[in-house]
Amino acid sequence: MIHPPVPLGTFPTPLEPAPRLAAALGLGPDDLWVKRDDLTGLGGGGNKIRKLEWAVGAALAEGADTLVTTGAPQSNHARLTAAAGARLGLRVVLVLRGAPGASRSGNLALDGLFGARLAWAGAVDQAGLDAAAAEVCARLRAGGSRPALIPFGGSSVLGARGYLRCGAELREQLPDLRTAVVALGSGGTMAGLVAALGNASVLGVDVGALADPAAAVAEFATPLTTEEVAPEGLRIRRDQVGAGYAALTGPVREALRLAARTEGLALDPTYTGRALAGLHAAVRDGGIRPGEKTVLLHTGGLPGLFGHPDALAFAEEGTTVLDG
Repeated sequence: MIHPPVPLGTFPTPLEPAPRLAAALGLGPDDLWVKRDDLTGLGGGGNKIRKLEWAVGAALAEGADTLVTTGAPQSNHARLTAAAGARLGLRVVLVLRGAPGASRSGNLALDGLFGARLAWAGAVDQAGLDAAAAEVCARLRAGGSRPALIPFGGSSVLGARGYLRCGAELREQLPDLRTAVVALGSGGTMAGLVAALGNASVLGVDVGALADPAAAVAEFATPLTTEEVAPEGLRIRRDQVGAGYAALTGPVREALRLAARTEGLALDPTYTGRALAGLHAAVRDGGIRPGEKTVLLHTGGLPGLFGHPDALAFAEEGTTVLDG
């Protein structure tokens, strides 16, 4: 049984033209648009709210009083799970990789402000993180709580329904859309868009969160469509990962600067920065062409910029002192 979503965000989000950024990338002035899913409202905004509406709706229907989820220390999904819990009067426990003592800036600061409790899992892989979350849920149940485990990144077949709806918004806002470009992390956002728009109309830019992101997208998208989605049929760029998920690469630096100085758009170094870097690379190699309508999905994540020392230092390098 599919439970109805709980309203958490403000929709539809705006679709804005980006003519100066388009020109900088080598596109025509009417070719590039930005879907502002950073403006979803709750907790600083971002794409995870669309997924959480479904996941938290199911948790409430099943009687949960506590939300448990996993992520990296600067997880946008963890921050928005904490915000959703605060709005709905639910306790929240975030099971994070690493150990106490990491920077408290960025998303971690907001986790604390929203009242979440943290459980540090140490230096673990995804399987280890999942096991730590299961152990936390078991301890909570033993203490009389009713926890609901929200999957990594909010990504599941259920969570992907949030981006099935977003795809419908995009089709209504821009009927002649050719390509929607989106950061590909845990897979649910791209999966919903693929289910709504079709394989050929979605370009995912891998950020390095999963070893096999194509398999995750196909797994989440297939139940939402009338046909099986094959991993090999997806449009995915894997050339923007660089040294890893937390690394600030040269192309991402350029993407952050371009978006900020052409359109006043603030991107984050892990997701939206990589998405724009991948879009730029696709223009250069002909995967995205002038004369076709392209949408950059702005999935939010700005607090992550303030928790990324290298990105902050890079941003501050751009300041100049006025003489006289």
